[in-house]
Order: sequence, then structure tokens, then C-alpha cells
Amino acid sequence: MTDATPYTVPKEPGRWRAITLAALVHLALLVFLWIGIRWQNETPVTIEAEVWSPQVREAAPLPEPPTEPQPEPQPVIKETPPQVIERPVEKPELKQPDIALEQEKKRKAELEKKRLEEQRLAELKEKKRLEEQRLAELKEKKRLEEERLAQLKQKQDAEDKRLEKEKSEKAALAKKAAEDKKRKQDEADAKLLAKMRDEDMRRITGGVTGTGGSGDAPKSQGGRGDGSYAQRVAAKIKSNITFNTPEGMDGNPAAEFEVNLLPDGSVAGIRKRKSSGIPGFDEAVGRAIEKSQPYPKDKTGSVPSSFIGIHKPKDQ
Repeated sequence: MTDATPYTVPKEPGRWRAITLAALVHLALLVFLWIGIRWQNETPVTIEAEVWSPQVREAAPLPEPPTEPQPEPQPVIKETPPQVIERPVEKPELKQPDIALEQEKKRKAELEKKRLEEQRLAELKEKKRLEEQRLAELKEKKRLEEERLAQLKQKQDAEDKRLEKEKSEKAALAKKAAEDKKRKQDEADAKLLAKMRDEDMRRITGGVTGTGGSGDAPKSQGGRGDGSYAQRVAAKIKSNITFNTPEGMDGNPAAEFEVNLLPDGSVAGIRKRKSSGIPGFDEAVGRAIEKSQPYPKDKTGSVPSSFIGIHKPKDQ
């Protein structure tokens, strides 16, 4: 209820029944009075009454006007009308305007608070749904990326294996070709070396060309065999070779040197004609040739102008 609403008394239960009963009682009283007056042949007297409350009260008797003596009438028995018990009207408890307004404000505030809370929960729910959707999309994207990388790695591994196989095949072919080439070269070198050894032995044993004569023009003296000279020169050089032959060395490669001598037996020049393939051994032979000078004279009393020496690591 607000200030603009007029105050109304609530309807009392049984009100119309009480009014109807009061009206019937009044009507019965009027009929009774009318009969009594008519029975006495009296002039009807108008009765005026004002009802001030719902309770029915007995009207006061009017003063009798002076009349001529009349026969004594029969006593009138007055009926007592039933008393109408009026129920107390329950007055509704009126709320003070400020309390009602405060309660209304409180109710609206609670409704607004409830609405805001529901809105907040709905927003949180929607936010959670969107976050779950985002995470699901990221997970799917990650899965696809991992699958793509796995496929790429698989292709790369297959390509690496193919290249490795191709490389191995090429290396095997190259190794075989190199081995074949080396084998052929070794065979050719062995044949050449044997041929040169035979020629040198024939030359050394048959006579060393070139003697230490006067002037720059050497003299050629053939037909003078001195096999012991070659052995002495070879033994002298061999004694000065310092080299440790590696264990497990395959073969016995030869190093071939041509040595030019001066008339006094000193070394004029050294030329390596063929390497043994072992640099350390080749250097050791070169140092031994330098260390072995002066070289001795042959049986003719002169120093050969040059000689060719063949040396092998396992023969030392």
C-alpha cells in the first residue's frame, strides 16, 4: 500500500446477513404495531426512527393522547427481538509508509542482485565454454602439426636412408675401383721395379759408368765388373737408415733413389725416382744417403758418377 492508495475498511464477514435480519425484525415490529393500533381503532401514529448503529434497540413508547375511555384492550405481548451480536471488525495491520517503501526497495535490490548474479554465472559459463573450445582447437592444431612433422620426418628418414645407401654403393664401387687400380699399379710397378733392378744389377756388376776424371766431361768406362762395390755401398747406406717398421704393414714397398757423386765421393745430388708410399721411410733413406758420404772408390780407383739404390723397409 502506498500514499496514493485510499484507505478502505475491509468487508466484515456476515455483514449482509446481519442487515437482512435487522430489516426483518423492524418489519415484524411495524406489522405488530399496525395490527395493535388497528385493533384499538386508533388513529395510526407515524413512527420515526433513526438507526445510528447496527444494533437493534427497542423504540421508546409514545405518550398516549388523551382519549375517551375505551374498553380495556387486551394486553399486548411484546416479543423481544433477537439480539444481533456484532462481530468485532478486525482492523488490518497498517504498515507505515517508510517501512513498506524500505521493504519494496529491499525486494527490488534482492531481485536485481539475483539477476546480476545469474548474469555473472551465465557469463562465466560462456567464458568457460569459449576457453574449452579454444583449448580444443589448439589441441587439434597441435595434433595436426605433430602429424605433419611425423610425416615429414618419415619422408626425410627415407630420403636419408636412400642417400646413405646410394653413398655406400658409390663408396663400395669407388673402393673396388681403387683397389683394382692399385692392384694393377702395384703389378705394373713390380714388373717395372724388377726390370729396373735387373738392369741396375747388370750395370753395377758389368761396370759403373762415369769416373772422376779431370774436367767437367766424365769418362765412360764400360766392361769393368765390380759386384762387391754395389754390396759395399748398399750395406753402408743400410747401416745409416733409422726407421721403425710398423707392425702389420702390408707388403714391402720399395723406394728408389738416384744418387749423383763428385770425384771425391761426396754427394752432388739426390733424386727420388719412386716413393715407397711411406713418407717416413723415404725421408730416412734420404738422410742415410747424405750420411753415408764420402762414398768409396771402386776397384779401378775412381768414384762412380752415379748409382741407383733400391731400399725396402722390411729389408732393413
